[in-house]
Amino acid sequence: MHRDDILDYYIFNNLNEVKQITEDWVEPYNNEKPHDLLNYAIPLEHRNAT
Repeated sequence: MHRDDILDYYIFNNLNEVKQITEDWVEPYNNEKPHDLLNYAIPLEHRNAT
């Protein structure tokens, strides 16, 4: 799921809810999702390979 999908999907009740939901999305996106700029490796794999 992309960032815009998160923001378009939810009706947020308050700013704290926005923060929590986006933090829950950012962590796996930045640390577990394969990235094309890293030759489809996850960032942890890429860090360990360099």
